[in-house]
Amino acid sequence: MKKAAFKLKFPRRTTRRILIGDVPVGGGAPIAVQSMTKTDTRDIKATAAQIKRLEEAGCELVRAAVPDEEAAKALSKIKEQVSIPLIADIHFDHRLALAALSNGVDGLRINPGNIGSRNKVIEVVKAAKEREIPIRIGVNSGSVEKEILQRYSGATPEAMVESALKHVRILEDLDFKLIKISLKASDITRTLEASQLLAEEVDYPFHAGITEAGSLLSGSVKSAAGLTLLLNYGLADTIRVSLTAPPEEEVRVAYRILSNLGLRSSGLDIISCPVCGRCEVDLPRIAAEIERRLDNIQEPVTIAVMGCMVNGPGEAKEADIGVACGKGVGVIFKKGELLRKIKEEDIVEEFVLEVQKLISLNYS
Repeated sequence: MKKAAFKLKFPRRTTRRILIGDVPVGGGAPIAVQSMTKTDTRDIKATAAQIKRLEEAGCELVRAAVPDEEAAKALSKIKEQVSIPLIADIHFDHRLALAALSNGVDGLRINPGNIGSRNKVIEVVKAAKEREIPIRIGVNSGSVEKEILQRYSGATPEAMVESALKHVRILEDLDFKLIKISLKASDITRTLEASQLLAEEVDYPFHAGITEAGSLLSGSVKSAAGLTLLLNYGLADTIRVSLTAPPEEEVRVAYRILSNLGLRSSGLDIISCPVCGRCEVDLPRIAAEIERRLDNIQEPVTIAVMGCMVNGPGEAKEADIGVACGKGVGVIFKKGELLRKIKEEDIVEEFVLEVQKLISLNYS
């Protein structure tokens, strides 16, 4: 039998490398996962607490909205309490970008289309250059400058690229090269086409994602489809999954996408069956509870939670640890070997305990 010709390769586009805090971006560095806080940045305690939860989920870069001067001043206090690099998200007022820089942020995200005149952008760039702080030029389909929209009759991929290049050139004219770029639309086609066009013009790293993707379910599906295409063309150096959900879910989904494409380890990899008429236990409850209990595992462990004895034992044996269920019982397999049989009511507790033992033994 001939070997299959198709193979996922995901070649990386050749880009410059920048550092956001201590996280390398581009230039062949691992694709970084980032998210954005959903708290009021002025609430220092709540924002720092959310970032700590993001850190536990594996987030590597975090962005915070800076709507006013009070929020900008809060950034320094927040940074004191967290470990991952903090990026200030700035709109409409360039003075907030300057204040964020003064308060020690590790990166800026500006949308040149709404931050003001060229002179205001220049002022921000000069301050960032003095501190060697990278700037992400973020162009969303909903914020392209009016004159460009009129020229292209809408927020086309070409319009988005022209907007980005216009501001890249401003930064380059000031001899500023610590640049990251994102081109995002709420649909996959425009996002992909815009990124492909821009990649022909610049060698700066790209931040990728489908903006305003949707709720946890629909947004995860759309993000998975869009990011897979972007990654397939090497058009992502950092990613965010934008969901109407807690930011920790964005990070978990992002890692699941990268892990399933073989690009990053997401820690826990769960295999569970969809359930059919042969299942004689409450598998949806069991699988959901096991996933919840093991949610923060960072070690690369594959578990299988199977509902019957048809495919169950085979899948359970292939996993690092698995359980195959029968009528009111479960059989645990570890590293391919039968461990023991347990009652349905004890499956979650016993299985979680065995996973924790496995991790303690192999990753201590």
